Amino acid sequence: MHRHVFLRIVEGVTIQDAKFFVQKPDATGRMGASKLQKCTAAIRMLAYGSSSDVVDEYLKIASSTARECLLHFVEAVVARFGDEYLRKANANDIERLLHEGERRGFPGMMGSIDCTGTGRIVLGAGKECIKEEAKATIILEAVASSDLWIWHAFFGTPGSCNDINVLQRSPVFDDVLQGRAPEVNFSVNGTTYNMGYYLTDGIYPRWSTFIPSIKLPQTPKQRLFTQHQEAVRKDVQRAFGVLQARFAIIRKPALAWNKDILWKIIMACIIMHNMIVEDERDTYQNYRDPNEYDQLQTQNNEGSSNQVGEDSFVVHNGRLDARNLGA
Repeated sequence: MHRHVFLRIVEGVTIQDAKFFVQKPDATGRMGASKLQKCTAAIRMLAYGSSSDVVDEYLKIASSTARECLLHFVEAVVARFGDEYLRKANANDIERLLHEGERRGFPGMMGSIDCTGTGRIVLGAGKECIKEEAKATIILEAVASSDLWIWHAFFGTPGSCNDINVLQRSPVFDDVLQGRAPEVNFSVNGTTYNMGYYLTDGIYPRWSTFIPSIKLPQTPKQRLFTQHQEAVRKDVQRAFGVLQARFAIIRKPALAWNKDILWKIIMACIIMHNMIVEDERDTYQNYRDPNEYDQLQTQNNEGSSNQVGEDSFVVHNGRLDARNLGA
């Protein structure tokens, strides 16, 4: 997180909850903790997954104050930035998502959807995570795009449910059913469609809005599609992984047992994650498709020791082979 993003969050939560974050004198006239101390305490607890008594020496505040900082901070972040960073995709967002999907070979793709278990809080690979951990969990359903922006987050379903159970309770398609979703138009093989789709794994139902991979691909065409679909579908898993890496409180045992507090913590982490993505996504390196390298012919750069027309140097087996030494 860059400094200007941190300062924006500090100013936002101070405006939202000035009664708590504004620095005030105590009964003896000494000034209390500043807004920077309080926000730093909360973010360190979110980032490192530590308890409230870990920040007392570093920030010179009591553990009880640190707990209050965390609760007020996540509430203020959700209230102040939730409308912007937990929004559904608008017309401009959809245009960008469709352009990115077409560039990657999936015209009409709105992102990839998956569930992950959190509760203790544990984030992992959906129901597989629940089996391995054997802990009480709460599931997070999310939709993510290639830049790792999380467009949809539904948290609160018990960990005993699978992805289909979560989907039945999820509001992911509420706007579509109620006619409030922005219009989506794209063409594939001369056929025009007016509804986007999400890439999924095999457990999701066979709906027109879901494109799963082929379970047992037989032909080269099917294997090629499955390979590309599985590669692009990993966007949501990458988003889960980055979210865990940035906020360790999501992958460690929960520090609170109240479901409402857990929801606020998860949403606050997702909001700050999206703020970081917005700030840094233009600096992402654009990696080329490795398959493209197989189709490129080797070209020698100007000034290199091996110019066009010269014999290529070939390394033979055996470090001391005479052919390697030019003998």
